[in-house]
Amino acid sequence: MTNIPETGRTPRVQTRLVVIQILVLSLLGTLGGRLWYLQIREGAEYQKEASGNHVQQVVQPAVRGSILDARGVALADNETRLVVSASRTDLLKQKDGGKAVLTKLAGVLGMDPEEVMQKVRLCDAKTPQPCWNGSPYQPIPITDEATPKQALQIRERAEDFPGITAEPEAVRRYPAPGKANTSQVLGYLSPVTDSEIQQAKDTDSPYLRSDMVGRNGLERQYDKELRGKAGVTRYEVDNLGRVIGKAEADSAEPGANLVTSIDSRVQRVAEYELDKAMKIARQQYDKITGENYKADSGAVVVMEAKTGRIVAMASAPAYDPNVWVGGISAKDYKKLTGKNSDYPLLNRAIQGQAAPGSTFKVVSTAAAVQAGYEWDGGYPCTSSYSVGGQVFKNFEGESFGPISLGRALEVSCDTVFYGLADREWKRDGGINPKKGQPKDYFFKTAHQFGLGKETGVDLPNEVTGRVPDRQWKLAYWKANKDAWCKTGKKDGTYVEKIAYENCLEGNKMREGDEINYSIGQGDTLVTPIQEAMIYGALANGGTVHTPTIGKAIISADGRTVQEIKPRTRGKLPVSRATLKGMDSALAGVITRGTAAWKFGGWPQDKIELHAKTGTAEVYGKQTTSWLATYSKDYTVVMTIAQAGTGSGASGEAVRNIYSAMYGVQADGSIDKKKALLPTPQKGLPKVRTDGTIKSPKVSDDPAKDVQATPTDSASPDESQPAATTASPDTGNRDTRRRRRGRGSRRMLT
Repeated sequence: MTNIPETGRTPRVQTRLVVIQILVLSLLGTLGGRLWYLQIREGAEYQKEASGNHVQQVVQPAVRGSILDARGVALADNETRLVVSASRTDLLKQKDGGKAVLTKLAGVLGMDPEEVMQKVRLCDAKTPQPCWNGSPYQPIPITDEATPKQALQIRERAEDFPGITAEPEAVRRYPAPGKANTSQVLGYLSPVTDSEIQQAKDTDSPYLRSDMVGRNGLERQYDKELRGKAGVTRYEVDNLGRVIGKAEADSAEPGANLVTSIDSRVQRVAEYELDKAMKIARQQYDKITGENYKADSGAVVVMEAKTGRIVAMASAPAYDPNVWVGGISAKDYKKLTGKNSDYPLLNRAIQGQAAPGSTFKVVSTAAAVQAGYEWDGGYPCTSSYSVGGQVFKNFEGESFGPISLGRALEVSCDTVFYGLADREWKRDGGINPKKGQPKDYFFKTAHQFGLGKETGVDLPNEVTGRVPDRQWKLAYWKANKDAWCKTGKKDGTYVEKIAYENCLEGNKMREGDEINYSIGQGDTLVTPIQEAMIYGALANGGTVHTPTIGKAIISADGRTVQEIKPRTRGKLPVSRATLKGMDSALAGVITRGTAAWKFGGWPQDKIELHAKTGTAEVYGKQTTSWLATYSKDYTVVMTIAQAGTGSGASGEAVRNIYSAMYGVQADGSIDKKKALLPTPQKGLPKVRTDGTIKSPKVSDDPAKDVQATPTDSASPDESQPAATTASPDTGNRDTRRRRRGRGSRRMLT
């Protein structure tokens, strides 16, 4: 008979109970450990997260700082408008995705329903404008031009417009048409993106989802200073969303004001004169093609010669930056970016690259002196220059005999520079120089002048231009060799012949390359801001300044002022004697050289001007007009694409800009009372503690600021006014040049 314990349990049952007890104790231990971890070890963190679930934030956008000209006139500020916005999150909760609400809203606002729906869709690579490129969780503005009646309709019938708000908001405002436009310099705003929020979250200037950020120009360059800091109020709410108290609040901090060196009066004159010069150029005929000049784009830069500060910067075609405010329409976006738009968003003063033509000869002159050629040497200015089977002609076969380097600048004698460059090419070993042998003075000097790299102007997206030296040629050849070898033909068209030559020896510095380069042709590219930097250095005695537009950052209450000091880049590689000689020669361009026919009667004894004209060839297009000038105070550089000659297209316009600044009248007299800016602006505008700005009243008529000149009355077909000091053989010297034999001037594609 089996022995059974008094408990009535068999050993097998007891074993099972022990196992169960162990499992239960293990589970209790695990549960206890987990509770300890959650409540004690990580309790504070979870408590913080839990409290966050019961806090709602209300963002009060910061008022963006104003962008002011040097006198305190607003170039960009803010105004209060009634803004109608849509919450995409709320719309998507509706059965039809909010389509009915948006259609009803379009009826109230007098807009096309399709346009309203496009504004609330999210941007991606396949979605065209208009679309929303900001956070999908923040209100999307539909219009900032709502009337009080429309806003009242929306607010009184809130149940008919779920997810729609109509509130007064501070909205960016740019000057009205007729005043200084400055569009490409100012830039524009658009909503912050999620990726930008992530990138900036650990910086000292994080973004909120409601932020608008600068996308171009000064708005982008100084976005951090202008943006300010949004206010955030945090409310405690219960699980039903009812407010039960205020947790904390951070007050909004308005953005600082940016004071620029731009003078809105001079800016307006520069824009007016550039536009007028382009219109006049379109009435002229290209004598080679028999067609009117297209004059499709241009730029002008006015800069303080002794500081590098930009007084005016205009680019054409321009646009109204207000089209971006409140979201841009599909129609406006196409106008700004379409193939037939001429790309007005491009700031051609810093992004427009072109061959500089004869304005480049100041660099070649300095290079020749560095290479050991005497300033007063007798260099043959012949009617043509032959190299092998190529003939490089001077303008209309002009011949001035042996002349100095200074005289070569005055009359812009190509053949002098052809000969100097050719001689240097041969001294450097020709097409197959020995390793380490080439001195390359002509290319080295261009780099020393600051070409081939950014000037450092305080604007985004500046381009570098190009110095086509040996290193560039080798890299360019490697990148294009296969295409050249595939399309090139020895006896084909001009383009095919060039491709054939480039395939064989495009990696080498050929004789024609250096000859073309010496007069600013071939593969050489510069920007107007680079030209202004160079001629500004010539004006001030050789100091190269970094061009700047920002002059000071002033806090919203005017109590904190952070000045932006001018910066220098170095010195020109030119001796004092050479600078003096170049200065005299460039003054001669005004009185008896290639620009004299446009500056007849100018009070040169009182306001000495200096200039260099340039007419650059571009393959397949009409010639580009360049005029680079300076006085003791200012540098003015103007360029117009497909507009003919340097002085012919730009001479009157540049003269009028100087006349407006100095108060020069049509008869050559000077009226100081009418002078807009006879000397550079030195002080800063006053920002009062209440945020208002002390600034002068601005006229609405740009023509009032422009002084008439003797050449204003000339008909479009007149090439030279009656009153001029130009000699018969040099008066209208600066006109178009065309190819001078095969490969005489390599065209730009």
